[in-house]
Amino acid sequence: MVKFARQALIIIAAMLPASIVFAEATHHKKHVVHKKVMTKVAAGKFVKRTMIVNGKRKVITERVAVAHIAPEKPTAGDIAGLKHSDDPLTLQSNVAFVVDQASSKVLFDKNSNVSLPIASITKLMTSLVVVEANQDMNEEIEITNDDLDKEKGTGSRLKVGAKLSRADLLHIALMSSENRAASALGRNYVGGLPAFVAAMNAKARQLGMAETHYVDSSGLSSQNVASAQDLVKLINAAYQHPLIRQYSTDSSYVVAPGGRPLQYLTTNKLVVNPSWDIGLQKTGYISEAGRCLVMQAMIQGRAIVMVFLDSKGKYSRLADAGRIRKWLETVKPQA
Repeated sequence: MVKFARQALIIIAAMLPASIVFAEATHHKKHVVHKKVMTKVAAGKFVKRTMIVNGKRKVITERVAVAHIAPEKPTAGDIAGLKHSDDPLTLQSNVAFVVDQASSKVLFDKNSNVSLPIASITKLMTSLVVVEANQDMNEEIEITNDDLDKEKGTGSRLKVGAKLSRADLLHIALMSSENRAASALGRNYVGGLPAFVAAMNAKARQLGMAETHYVDSSGLSSQNVASAQDLVKLINAAYQHPLIRQYSTDSSYVVAPGGRPLQYLTTNKLVVNPSWDIGLQKTGYISEAGRCLVMQAMIQGRAIVMVFLDSKGKYSRLADAGRIRKWLETVKPQA
């Protein structure tokens, strides 16, 4: 009987229209077809989605999260109106200054007399004071709470209690712009950090850097200021010291402050570019200063000093250096 009943159901089903059989088989399950059409409304806060439910078109509105992008804070150069300055190479830096190192002839000048925050370019003066003080480069210095960044709140892989030689601290301060290293160097000067900052400003005066002023050894404060013209004088003075040239142009360096060794890399990608011959360099960035770069480089046999301050964009200062180099190679301005 069971077998006969099953056969009877199959025969009846075959006689019915297919649409009735399909509906009977799926009466308990909604047939939903999503149409991938997204319509942005309400300034990106909501989206409309069209879908087919049981053969009927239905539009639903869903709220979506929208990322909030804070407007970029104007730099000191922007506030001074420098971003409206034009130049023949359309550089992205508000300040650019290029000098032939041998003759001191100015080859390119854009707002070079304006004193602006220089961020970690400060560390060039830090290194100059350390080297010329003839302090013991092998002396171990400990990172303390006094070296923590209370200005910008930046971090560091050098933990409180870490110990490195003065040479190692100078190396990673110049090459990798390590802020706690620069702070420890200034703090471990005869008379402490106040005396070190005083020595930085005294050296600036000695070099004729009239538009320069320092308040710390790392450059985290926007009160560390200088003009591009002054920075050329600093670069030339620092270039006289082989240790500063070597440390600033290394591509990587490993330190062992206790525990696992730490590898540091250069902050300037041009250093590892084989087409560049860089004798000294330093990068810098804080929001008030923008992206900064100073370099001494050989271009077609000429020693060239370049200063770029308040550049916009992560790689724009490097691109500006490339534009200047191409211009020098093409135009070949006389020294």
